[in-house]
Amino acid sequence: MKILKTTFFALSLLLMLPMISQSQEQENFIMNLTEFTIKYGHDGNFKEGVKKWNKCYKDNNGTNTWNVWHRIQGKGNVYVLSGNMANWAEMDKEDAAGKACRAVGLEYITPHIESTEFNMATPMPEISRKAPLGDMSIVWVTNFKVKDDAAFNEVIKDVTTTMSSKEGESRGYWYSVMGGEGSDYFVSTPFKDFAALDVDRDGVWKIYESVHGKAKTKETRTKLRASVDNIWDYTYTLAKDISMQ
Repeated sequence: MKILKTTFFALSLLLMLPMISQSQEQENFIMNLTEFTIKYGHDGNFKEGVKKWNKCYKDNNGTNTWNVWHRIQGKGNVYVLSGNMANWAEMDKEDAAGKACRAVGLEYITPHIESTEFNMATPMPEISRKAPLGDMSIVWVTNFKVKDDAAFNEVIKDVTTTMSSKEGESRGYWYSVMGGEGSDYFVSTPFKDFAALDVDRDGVWKIYESVHGKAKTKETRTKLRASVDNIWDYTYTLAKDISMQ
């Protein structure tokens, strides 16, 4: 029962936030990320429950938007609900439509959730892709657990600046995580579809080497490895049928 109450609290908190649209054009915002691990065999029930909640929200004239992403690797069946706030002051506001649908969430969504993790992150626009997400349906997310922030930030600024000089744009959206127990930073690289993952492109370090040479590349890679405790990747697909866009 404790898990049930905690899960529903996180669900209610996030779904009631007055979130703005999923555009990357606004440089300063707070991203809310709620990760739901679904009980084994409950995937269909969870998705139907979210659809019921979305309908309730629309019927009550809700205006907020969010995306739901489905992770395709790793342990468990995981969905991540992402939405943006313009500032902290929006935490003080209450979404009447979300409040009206609490009972729907409690009955049709919460029973199918095994665990929940709630995080917040802020964008790093100076090193991020400038173009909006658009119709991209896949994101490749690389997470970094960092032990030397100064060195790590120096490296990623150097590398992303080099990438932009060669390709005209950074490949991904960079974020700094606000607390939590997982990653400290992550970069989300968008792709239109799975076929786009098959397109052969030079890797980051190959491009970096073409600009700075082998010795500098080795030095920079060594500096990056020394600044982090761990690096890991996940791929997510956009679950359009249960998102609110």
